[in-house]
Amino acid sequence: MSENFLLSLNESQQEAAKHIDGSLLILAGAGSGKTKTVTSRLAYLISIGIDPASILTLTFTNKAAKEMRERAFSMISDNMATMPLLCTFHKFGLLFLKFHIDKLGRKNNFVIIDTDDKKRILRSINKELTTSLLASEISKYKNSILTPIMAKAAAELKLYQQIADVYEKYENYLKENNLVDFDDLLLLPYNILIQNDELATETSAKYQYIMVDEYQDTNELQYKLLRTLCTTHNNLCVVGDDDQSIYGWRGATIKNILNFPQNFKNTKVIKLEKNYRSTHTILEHANQLIDHNRDRLGKKLVGTREKGNSVKVYESHDENEETRKIAEDINKLIATGVSAKDIAILFRVNALSRSLEEGFNKAGISYKLVGGMKFYERAEIKDLIAYFRSLTNKNDNFSFKRIVNKPKRGIGKTTVDKLDAHSNNTGESIFRLIDNSTPEDLAKIVGKKNARTLKVFIASILDLVDVMDESKMRFLDNFEDTFDFRASYDKVPDGIERQANIDEFYGYLRDYFITHPNLGLEDFLNEVALASEQDALGNEAVSMMSIHASKGLEYKHLFIIGMEEGFFPLVGDGSDIEEERRLGYVSFTRAMDELTVSFVHSRFYKGKRATLLKSRFLSESGLVKGCLKLERSSGYKKGDLIKHKIFGMGRIQKIVKAGKDSKLTINFGGTKRDILSSFVEKI
Repeated sequence: MSENFLLSLNESQQEAAKHIDGSLLILAGAGSGKTKTVTSRLAYLISIGIDPASILTLTFTNKAAKEMRERAFSMISDNMATMPLLCTFHKFGLLFLKFHIDKLGRKNNFVIIDTDDKKRILRSINKELTTSLLASEISKYKNSILTPIMAKAAAELKLYQQIADVYEKYENYLKENNLVDFDDLLLLPYNILIQNDELATETSAKYQYIMVDEYQDTNELQYKLLRTLCTTHNNLCVVGDDDQSIYGWRGATIKNILNFPQNFKNTKVIKLEKNYRSTHTILEHANQLIDHNRDRLGKKLVGTREKGNSVKVYESHDENEETRKIAEDINKLIATGVSAKDIAILFRVNALSRSLEEGFNKAGISYKLVGGMKFYERAEIKDLIAYFRSLTNKNDNFSFKRIVNKPKRGIGKTTVDKLDAHSNNTGESIFRLIDNSTPEDLAKIVGKKNARTLKVFIASILDLVDVMDESKMRFLDNFEDTFDFRASYDKVPDGIERQANIDEFYGYLRDYFITHPNLGLEDFLNEVALASEQDALGNEAVSMMSIHASKGLEYKHLFIIGMEEGFFPLVGDGSDIEEERRLGYVSFTRAMDELTVSFVHSRFYKGKRATLLKSRFLSESGLVKGCLKLERSSGYKKGDLIKHKIFGMGRIQKIVKAGKDSKLTINFGGTKRDILSSFVEKI
């Protein structure tokens, strides 16, 4: 069996697929067949007799996991007793916690909260600080494995002392209500493993062969979790591309892939440099661009396709002219039979989509904006999910409080607060409190009318639980008949749209029950919690998206707009020019057949029109002649007063040239720090 699927691999791919023991770094360039290589390696390990149960493959998205699973399993015999575990990092964390969270003194019926839930909790703890800042910083703390105590000890500024305090209260709230946020799905397993040597050894021995996709996107926590999983062996195979490390802003560190050979002894490095996606011309420009980066392991994409058409460069007066040119091109492509799903427009800054959307509407071009509000983040869908959580978990106060008055049944905030306080005092969930109390005792807490309403509500939920046990398909009809949830949007201004979303959700749930007859509502809710943005990517329209959202995708015809200094690359405000250049490389290599890049001389942004210079990436990639003249001096001098977004105000004491930037020695209220000039602004 092994010979058949290995024959389709090139020499480097075969070498990687047939590697068995020891650490392996597969340095896979864009379009070099990394998924094919990894899935072939998985199939090869099984074909030579390695127990599938001992193989763990981790990805970042459900989409990637599904694709790899389908590919790998098509190569493997159907009569295997066990299948290898192939899932996202967070799905692995969820499965682990279901079996071992008790080691932290917690119950395994925990509820996973999403970003919106997280923000609501944070708002309830602190209404003064910006909620998005709190959410972001707490996420950074967790992914850096910082406890609230450690965060407090490290906080020098008052703001970060306050954030650390909120972090502590937030963690206490999660524990008290048995809630788990997305970061906890990795942090808690790591904490369990490092606190339990025997379990760490047992888990590592169970997964003797570990593979990780998109390793360049891992953060510190993921790296340390992997190290722990390799306690008993060194059989870690990672695949990634240092030139596509573009998520530094959310905690990913390029150091993980750059330092992999040092972190894991006797690492074998195999480079996949043959590109099967893009034309030779597109690759030539992508290579020229990324060659300007210094922090890279070094590889060069080699094309296997034809030379292809020249990359088009559009120069326009403003964004309206830019949009007209692109719209005309797209209409011509569609007129010649090109499918809309094979066309995409990318931008570095999301706000640039506005002119595109307006122009495409006028031109009658159907488009899909990737990155808008996710389906599962819509209020009506979150309410439904909260209902279903309450059906499956009678201890979930968080979900119960969300739906106790949806649709409205006269239960106000005061009543909910009384129930919440009583629940906290007794240690009994609100649901069980209402269910176990006599009408008279409940009336003492919330009044007779509310007590009656709550008793009916609880009885309705319990009836639905019984129906669900009898028939999962009949359950949905009964749910709607009981609560009139869909009907509650009949007279709401955007009710038709919301009802369409509800219908779509019901349809999806019914389909899930049909395709997974052995799984229940709780399993469905866990899948929803792990759903990713790309899972819902449509195929019937031209795609518009940020370059970050395009990672892992490919299009026959690609347009990149906003190729101006300040827009792409972003400059100042903590931006990293090497990561910006990697973004450029990623964007170029999404194109298969034709690439068009566009810049304007003037763009309306944040309420004003700005005059712009064309991006340095155009000259660095060889697309335009000449070099953009950039001011090499930092523009700062000794004694200047500056501002840093974290450390506050300070005064420059020393300036040292640091490559294309300048290193500033700055006195922040008695504390001296060395900061690059692009990370501060003059006051």
